[in-house]
Amino acid sequence: MGILDKFEHSVERVVNNAFAKAFRSEVKPVELASALRREVDDRAAVVDRDRTVIPNEFTIELSPVDYEQVEAWGSEALADELAANVTEHASSQRYAFVGPVTVTFLEHEDLETGRFRVRSATIRGAVAPATTSAPSPRHPLVDIDGQRYLLTGPVTVIGRGSEADIIVDDPGVSRRHLEIRVTPEGVVASDLGSTNGLFVEGHQVPAATLLDGNTLTIGRTRIMFWTGESADDQDQ
Repeated sequence: MGILDKFEHSVERVVNNAFAKAFRSEVKPVELASALRREVDDRAAVVDRDRTVIPNEFTIELSPVDYEQVEAWGSEALADELAANVTEHASSQRYAFVGPVTVTFLEHEDLETGRFRVRSATIRGAVAPATTSAPSPRHPLVDIDGQRYLLTGPVTVIGRGSEADIIVDDPGVSRRHLEIRVTPEGVVASDLGSTNGLFVEGHQVPAATLLDGNTLTIGRTRIMFWTGESADDQDQ
């Protein structure tokens, strides 16, 4: 099953369940899913060689008839499924988000039944979804308060400011607090001259080479580090 087929099939799982039989709109969920995928591809912005950022907030404008049907069928369930599929597509293309993925529906009187518009925006948030459900065998991974991020680039900056690659909502974290650098010799975490410092396994350090399972603390935020390697890889 190809990427597009998987993308559409995932939405069709919802459509085919019992309560989805009430869905009689000219607009079909698979059409919405495909439109979101096209929107993501069209608006993908290359930040550097290893990082392409895509929108994370999507608004689907529907005709009154279609909007009524979506609401009656269950707009929240469909929105969640569409958001999940955007994330799945992002994983297949190695795209990155800067905030949580959301999908909302709006009613527009100027649209005819069966017609819809997709609008998107790139909005930074405190967390963003990792574009994979499991650690990659090639990329390290960090878990920040339960949210996972793949370190797909050579350098990742974590901080409270908008210029950070990963933004954390913590007043004890500096705007550019921590740098994680992936090198052939290992993954190195370095304090960027922050106010409250960097702690690895409870010890304050200016920099440290990270091991699988290490815990880092900045401000009140705990960061778990994983190499992304399998047990066999680590034994070699």
